[in-house]
Amino acid sequence: MDVMDFTDVSLVALRVFREVAERRTLTAAAAALGYTQSAVSRQIATLERAAGSPLLERRHDGVRLTPAGHVVLRRAATVLDEIDATARELAGLPTEVGTVRLGWFTSAGALLVPRALAALRRTHPAVTVHSREGSTPALVRALRAGTVDLAVVASLPPFRPPDTETPSLELEVLAERSLHVAVPATHPLAAADSVDVADLRGQRWIATPSTVEEGRLGVWPGLDERPEIAHTARDWLAKLHLVAAGCGLTTVPGSLAATVPPGVRVLTVRGGSQEQRRILLARLPRPLSEPAARLADALRAAAAVAGPSH
Repeated sequence: MDVMDFTDVSLVALRVFREVAERRTLTAAAAALGYTQSAVSRQIATLERAAGSPLLERRHDGVRLTPAGHVVLRRAATVLDEIDATARELAGLPTEVGTVRLGWFTSAGALLVPRALAALRRTHPAVTVHSREGSTPALVRALRAGTVDLAVVASLPPFRPPDTETPSLELEVLAERSLHVAVPATHPLAAADSVDVADLRGQRWIATPSTVEEGRLGVWPGLDERPEIAHTARDWLAKLHLVAAGCGLTTVPGSLAATVPPGVRVLTVRGGSQEQRRILLARLPRPLSEPAARLADALRAAAAVAGPSH
């Protein structure tokens, strides 16, 4: 079997490839890096020539890594991390041995992540955390690409693994919460603490834009009708303020009930299937660095403080 020649592969090509692997489209990678799409395509072509096989499968909804692409990505992440550490050391900058990179899905940024980071600053002030928000699919790709060390992600019934790639991610359930519905305080449904699922028919909803990767979030699951989407917003707080303004209903994890703005009532829903949501801590199956282990402990403690589902 021929040994592939990577001697002329540039670090730029590796960085471009990692960005494409994480974002899953050449267009998105080009925008993130400030390159043209043709420049990104040229860098990928250089890598594929060196590998002697395609690294990406081009599809109508973007690109996916081939088996060879997974190998190159795993090695590229290691190389780039080492090069970045070398550059910092040569520049006389402090090493980042105390740094951990965290990704989190939107609603985890309301209570769980800030609570964990505040506790970590008190107990381990030498640990530096760089964090970023993203959808669960995007965060899973970031873990694979080596751009985050830990990810707090969401899981919906039937609670399948977040991807089918190997090696399988290590997943730990931080919490399991019931889904609730948020209604304007002036809405007729707000008079009680709970609502029957049948009463949600015919309501106007505030939801996230629907994507290929994620369904439309914000509409009560399993409604036996085509819901009327009055407003779309990705930010959960924006959705809740729209609820407060009387613009419609939206769904919310019960753990966030204490954070809703004035003018919003959070109700449990009777009837239909039980709508549970799991908050997972995800990582690659390898030993955690000391900073990452400390952050994981803080996230577990923060999730435990929130108490059981309600």
